[in-house]
Amino acid sequence: NQLAATRDNETGNHILRTRSFVKLLAENLRRHGKGGGEITDPYIDQLYEAAPLHDIGKIGIPDEILLKPARLTPPEWEIMKTHARIGEEVLSATEHEGHLPESQLALLRIAKEIAGGHHERWDGSGYPRGLSGMQIPLAARLMSVADNYDALTNVRPYKQAWSHKEAVAEIVCRRGTSFDPDIVDAFLEEQENFRRIAEELRD
Repeated sequence: NQLAATRDNETGNHILRTRSFVKLLAENLRRHGKGGGEITDPYIDQLYEAAPLHDIGKIGIPDEILLKPARLTPPEWEIMKTHARIGEEVLSATEHEGHLPESQLALLRIAKEIAGGHHERWDGSGYPRGLSGMQIPLAARLMSVADNYDALTNVRPYKQAWSHKEAVAEIVCRRGTSFDPDIVDAFLEEQENFRRIAEELRD
């Protein structure tokens, strides 16, 4: 987790908030019988443990791009986007390093899905692979909503923090385009818990 937080202009609190957000969303889906039976207690535990690694691929992005205090140019943005594949490759290498226990392998598989897929979009317009709908792993679809809410409600070098209400409206607006509709519905039900976590773990 320290490695995940070292080079980025994100904070350790970003990691704590997003792991709590994905857990809330997964538990909500399970209560409603969504998630295709994939959401078990071990899955939720592994998701929570794996979530901090979602941007591990940023270790491969040059500082002048990663830490730039302004909006990226189109060529810089293309380099930044490679962090998804880099993260997937780093975690794949770890997965194949040795004889890890099955619980560790399961966690690494989820971490790899999140790192490689959390910038994919429901309508296929995301990166790195342009996956759409259910092609996108569940863990990545969950992280996509969690990560976007956190990015919207916190200051970035190129933008001010949005209010909770503005962020909710934006995520609802992108239901079925950027985001899995079921996960947006879960987010709407959990929005007061999101607001509470965002306040408790404010930077």
